Amino acid sequence: MSVRHALLAMLSEGPKYGLQLRQEFEARTGEVWPLNIGQVYSTLQRLERDGLIEPDDAADDGPQKGFRITAAGEQELASWLRTPLDLSLPPRDELVIKILVAWQLPGVDVREVIQTHRRYLVELMQQWTRLKEDQAQSGLGFALAVDAELFRLDSVMRWLDTADSRFRHAGTGPPVPAVPAMPRPRRRATVRP
Repeated sequence: MSVRHALLAMLSEGPKYGLQLRQEFEARTGEVWPLNIGQVYSTLQRLERDGLIEPDDAADDGPQKGFRITAAGEQELASWLRTPLDLSLPPRDELVIKILVAWQLPGVDVREVIQTHRRYLVELMQQWTRLKEDQAQSGLGFALAVDAELFRLDSVMRWLDTADSRFRHAGTGPPVPAVPAMPRPRRRATVRP
């Protein structure tokens, strides 16, 4: 998730200071992703360095330093909002790596590894569902964030089901590496005198 762009979005509504941005970020994302105040201020420093925000001179001379978005920041925000995420390459997924490695380890039942992760995912999905039901009045942001997590977990569960099915049909042993064929020597062209 781009904290950088989320801060730009909030600053596009008007000048704000760091603690205010942190509170608004957490509220707008359904309070599912807590944000460290240090991360807010280090991000603000980078945004200022890059010319995307500037200090708000109109702010009161208090302990809080206010910031406002610049024209370049507005352009950066507009570009981010309208540019699709690059999903052309799969992310490096630790669970996928774990299953592929377990499959090739002697003495490891990869289907048992899959079942362990499947049980864990079911528990997580139940927790998220209970949280969603308990917090029904928390607002649209929270509901959407929980829905996104439930859909993500569901997709992981479906992948585990597919992997389990493939292992069941193919046998659970690791693949036998193919013996590479020896290259054939090329015939030399004979040169006649």
